Amino acid sequence: MEREIVGLSSMATRSILAEVSGHIRLAHGIAVRFDSAGGVEIARRVREGAQADVLVLATGALAALEDQGHLVAGTARPLWISQVVAAVPAGAPVPELGSESDLRTTLLSARAIAFSTGPSGTALVDLITRIGLADALADRLVQASPGVPAGSLLSSGRADLAFQQHSELMDLPGVVVAGPLPGDSAISSTFGGAVPVTSTAPDRAREVLDLLGSDAASRAARAGGMRAPGEPPAESR
Repeated sequence: MEREIVGLSSMATRSILAEVSGHIRLAHGIAVRFDSAGGVEIARRVREGAQADVLVLATGALAALEDQGHLVAGTARPLWISQVVAAVPAGAPVPELGSESDLRTTLLSARAIAFSTGPSGTALVDLITRIGLADALADRLVQASPGVPAGSLLSSGRADLAFQQHSELMDLPGVVVAGPLPGDSAISSTFGGAVPVTSTAPDRAREVLDLLGSDAASRAARAGGMRAPGEPPAESR
């Protein structure tokens, strides 16, 4: 019996990969298991030589790992695109986000704004700087710990507004998604897959990677708050 294929992934894709792994096992007879943690943590493990067969991370992190020689050449590929959304605690008024003016009002009205250590957090800080609110909001930004959903700071009362990948906020208890950011303020992140050089079953890993790009995986991604490259974004509420 062939051994289990082991994957590493960021938290943003955890639920999608769990569903797709089950499908791969049932439909193709390949046992796949992913260990998920914060993207920064997963990248560190790979740089330190952790054994894995498939890696799923934001494409920027994958590119850096490829440049450093940690990926099998030619295996990196985009898989899914995720929109960053705003969220508030359940029971709080849901802000309008139809325009950049609405977004500015929402940001300036917040007591504390939660964001992540991943690419969505970096993009949010860049956006706040671009629209001229860096100084006004400097004391209100609260960064979640690596691997901790920014939305958890809403339910704990540490923040009253949060921004993160839709997949990480959509099913959190005590959290209501307000919608994606409007117009030119919209933020999206692309997640991709690759085979690390530490894989001891690279051919089998490539097969799994192909299956992560299948139509079945795209359907799971859509249900999990992401979309395949080329698909239109979900409509805002």
